[in-house]
Amino acid sequence: MKLITAIIKPFKLDDVREALSEIGVQGMTVTEVKGFGRQKGHTELYRGAEYVVDFLPKVKLELAIDDGMLEQVLDAITKSANTGKVGDGKIFVASLEEVVRIRTGETGAEAV
Repeated sequence: MKLITAIIKPFKLDDVREALSEIGVQGMTVTEVKGFGRQKGHTELYRGAEYVVDFLPKVKLELAIDDGMLEQVLDAITKSANTGKVGDGKIFVASLEEVVRIRTGETGAEAV
């Protein structure tokens, strides 16, 4: 099993969720986060004063999937989150040793 962590632009969340639902992903965790990469923030003007916005708003998705779905999930996220501009985000893939559904005690792929 794999743990997918994707950092995307907030306005792409609905597109990504729909793309994942279409391929059979049943659940995910979504967190609003802030960060920067190559964008390195930007400057804004507020009431005549200029200030630097170092951390940009992003959305972090976390989902546990079966190994067989990895390529489909990566493709769905990549295509639906892409705007072609700097700051589209990143996808991280990590091995997941165990998953346990608390309510039933199911483990492994059955728990996802």
